[in-house]
Amino acid sequence: MRGRILFVVGLGAGYVLGAKAGRQRYEQIASAADKVWNSPTVAKQRHEVQHFVETQAPKLVEQATDAAGDAIGKVTKRKGSRRGGHGAEVARPEDV
Repeated sequence: MRGRILFVVGLGAGYVLGAKAGRQRYEQIASAADKVWNSPTVAKQRHEVQHFVETQAPKLVEQATDAAGDAIGKVTKRKGSRRGGHGAEVARPEDV
């Protein structure tokens, strides 16, 4: 019984001390990350990336939409069926 009590007391003390040390380290890391994120160099790069995305995203969406439409057109192309023209054949690599 005494061993269990000592174990629980040790566990509690370790938790309290670890939580205090962990919170201090967390605050230190968060402060350093905030300084880096808000530094002029990083802020400038964030702005440039945001501008690039805003100007290029519509073009990329259009290209992806066109490519997807072309791929769907190739996959769903019907060339007649062996069952009297009812249903579509499976696309073969040479058809794509």
